[in-house]
Amino acid sequence: MKVIVSACLLGKNCKYNGGNNYCQKVVDFMKGREGILVCPEALAGLGIPRTPIEIVDGVLMDKNGNCVDAQVRRAVQQTIESIKGEEIACAILKSRSPTCGVKQVYDGTFSGTLISGSGTLASALREAGYQVVDSEDIG
Repeated sequence: MKVIVSACLLGKNCKYNGGNNYCQKVVDFMKGREGILVCPEALAGLGIPRTPIEIVDGVLMDKNGNCVDAQVRRAVQQTIESIKGEEIACAILKSRSPTCGVKQVYDGTFSGTLISGSGTLASALREAGYQVVDSEDIG
């Protein structure tokens, strides 16, 4: 069975600032497992690096006030479509991301304030019946 993983957790430089969120615990967990690496924001064509995005009143917006909701939601749908028919054990997603956040996301004010909630990909994966795990819960 395969594991869906936020690409940044395995060291792929796809974060908004051009860096990554390398997580040794996730790397260790993935040893001997086949991963499907995902980054909806990069897939959406937002660029690397890119202006940070947050969920503002249910809509994905960048810090400059540009709506990126349609592009990101299309990328999330592409991701869901691409895994159909695959045997997926779970998805391990990056905490607090507007796309991958599992338990918390930023509140849409670009102030660093967290609220309970899930990102667009995490929600879509759950709705499609996949087990979604916060990267901080691996270990």
